[in-house]
Amino acid sequence: MSRMPVLYLSHGAPPLADDPVWTDELARWAAELPKPEAVLMVSAHWEEAPTTLSATRPVPLVYDFWGFPERYYRVRYDAPAAPELAADVRALLPGTRQDDERGLDHGAYVPLVEMYPDADVPVLQMSMPTLEPERLFEVGRALAPLREQGVLIVGSGFTTHNLREMRPGADAAPPAWSAEFDAWTDAAVAAGDVDALLDFRAKAPAARIAHPRTEHFAPLFVALGADAEGGTGADASARRSVIDGYWFGLAKRSFQFG
Repeated sequence: MSRMPVLYLSHGAPPLADDPVWTDELARWAAELPKPEAVLMVSAHWEEAPTTLSATRPVPLVYDFWGFPERYYRVRYDAPAAPELAADVRALLPGTRQDDERGLDHGAYVPLVEMYPDADVPVLQMSMPTLEPERLFEVGRALAPLREQGVLIVGSGFTTHNLREMRPGADAAPPAWSAEFDAWTDAAVAAGDVDALLDFRAKAPAARIAHPRTEHFAPLFVALGADAEGGTGADASARRSVIDGYWFGLAKRSFQFG
């Protein structure tokens, strides 16, 4: 069984699934990866303490958005449940609880529909118990052994996320704050500068504009923690930006580790 990489991807709002560029990028990315035994999703849209796991039986998706056309609420993604993965996560993170009513939210299923459209890979979602970068990094470190079991760990957020400052038009040029923060993040990841990334509120340009609230950047810290070779001096070829560009001025940059 091959050791799986770790991903951080920018998932966007449900209409991003109508963007042929983004959907093709995700599909090609998934095709380049080894087929996972299961996927563990950490989405910006589920904060709950203690750490909580989604249902391991068939339940409806969580349509956690408002004001969109009806067709977005009819999307289905009937991926198999992952009870064995849930048991492994609970063993690695003592105190983790299970919510047998919680389905996948749009931060999980929107990208997975494009990456694994046959819904043939078991999926489990995990809540973020905090937004504190160092604590999320340690959560990722605890989850790292799952990679040896063929589990694809995915942090799903958005590299810049300020809905009040979105530009009109899906192909709009980014505002300076979005471009600057995106470039800084790309450089810090390429350099393996985990310390700077964990302290991004103080170190990154325009951090408080790019993320007025940090939940969409927070899944990156779980991914960094799960990347056992993610520190400074590691082989840079094991870290790469796979998707870049902007959507309504927000940076959709996405990374692969390992």
